[in-house]
Amino acid sequence: MSILQAIVLGLVQGLTEFLPISSTAHLILVPWLLGWTFTTQEAFVFDVLVQWGTLVGVFAYFWKDIWAIARGVLGGLARGRPFDTFEARLGWWVVLATIPAVVVGLLFKEKITGLFSAYAAVAAMMMVAAVLLIIAERFGRRTRKTDDLNTTDAIVVGVWQALALFPGVSRSSATMTGGMLRHLERSAAARFSFLMSIPALLGAGVVAIKDLLGNTALLSSLALPLAAGFIAAAISGYLCIRWLLGYLQRRSLNVFVLYRLAFGALCLIVAWARG
Repeated sequence: MSILQAIVLGLVQGLTEFLPISSTAHLILVPWLLGWTFTTQEAFVFDVLVQWGTLVGVFAYFWKDIWAIARGVLGGLARGRPFDTFEARLGWWVVLATIPAVVVGLLFKEKITGLFSAYAAVAAMMMVAAVLLIIAERFGRRTRKTDDLNTTDAIVVGVWQALALFPGVSRSSATMTGGMLRHLERSAAARFSFLMSIPALLGAGVVAIKDLLGNTALLSSLALPLAAGFIAAAISGYLCIRWLLGYLQRRSLNVFVLYRLAFGALCLIVAWARG
């Protein structure tokens, strides 16, 4: 992997991690469309670790919220009242919402991993998730704000996040769909989705680091590309969060639905043409 390829893929990761269009699908399909070939382990380690770049973007944008949540959780535990404040409850809801994806990931890891090389299936899932966004836009009443979140919301949105383990669905798309079907405003659903990304991205990165440290040759070959991709993902991820939260206060998700359908159709056509 060259540094230029790493920067391109880092930008792709940063832009698509938070937009509801599937970063995993793009990191699979963009190299495939461009004819870039990487080893399976190289692609896996790069794709997962460069997600930590977008995690930096989350921390940079939400640092005040994260600090308030951390204080709320730790303060509540110290007082023996772990759910005493909204910030404390929000922290525990993020943890609760992470559990379904962990369970599904452990149970079906091998089957899900096998889908990553099924390009037509990934493209098809891009289009299926577009339909789910249409349903959320159609039936979500968008009457509830972040302050209205509750335990049931966390469980439901967590189950939706588990669907994002299948490449092409998109974690942000699935969680925003789930949040909107719980009648959250678009920006509130997105905000909770972004906070939920913290444990998800941290956990995936830890697994990748374990694989990377066990392979010194891979570590040496990926050091500079990883650094370049990480920086590109961090900057583009931060800018994407900032733009998207403003955008969703005024506009629908329809543009992302159209993009998903168009990109998925393009990839299916290319897969058919390549035989």
